[in-house]
Amino acid sequence: MTDNRGQRTEDRGRKHPAAPPRPGHVARTYFAHCMRSVLVVLCLLSSVFCPLVAAEGISVNKAEVRLDEGGYQLSASYDINLTFVAQQALTRGIPLYFVGEFLLTRSRWYWLDEEIFQGGQTVKLSYNMLTRQYRISRGSLFQNFASFEDALNILARQSSATIPAELMKKDGNYMAAARLRLDIAQLPLPLQVNALTGKDWALNSGWYRWVIRPVETAERGEGKAE
Repeated sequence: MTDNRGQRTEDRGRKHPAAPPRPGHVARTYFAHCMRSVLVVLCLLSSVFCPLVAAEGISVNKAEVRLDEGGYQLSASYDINLTFVAQQALTRGIPLYFVGEFLLTRSRWYWLDEEIFQGGQTVKLSYNMLTRQYRISRGSLFQNFASFEDALNILARQSSATIPAELMKKDGNYMAAARLRLDIAQLPLPLQVNALTGKDWALNSGWYRWVIRPVETAERGEGKAE
């Protein structure tokens, strides 16, 4: 009777060559490696191109004061980028109301700042689905536009009413402020609720302030943001 125990022990101690990888496993490994390479490339591209995409919201591009025969006038231009939700609502016929506000104060070390001027104007941006035109309305005045960009360009330029020159002392320093915001109270009620809890309707530039010196303004004919 042949004893195979020694043979089995020898077989266990002997190193057998590794089995060749299965074709399916090789294909899956190669595919996973390719996908990782693609994801790395996409991440690099996103880091390059994402800064080029304008951020949603409203920001001040330029602010100034002009002097003419009637007095001073504050003006500001904005960069406006509506959120996707706001733009979708607009194209479905929901008008958007924006309020352009201006404020002019004179600082007083012994008391609260003196308010020289405060004013605002509501501008309505709407879209007509039948004519496929955008409309900018200020009170009873309106203007139609074929493109969304043209309408935004007009909305982005805001000016105050004329401030009488005698309200500003030539040797004084004044603080001007400008802001453009979406009037949430003018939205349909269901959207007002969403606006209070989400960021899709957070379209507000915040107050932008700059110093005005009437003496310099009179010399140059205008005063720009400092």
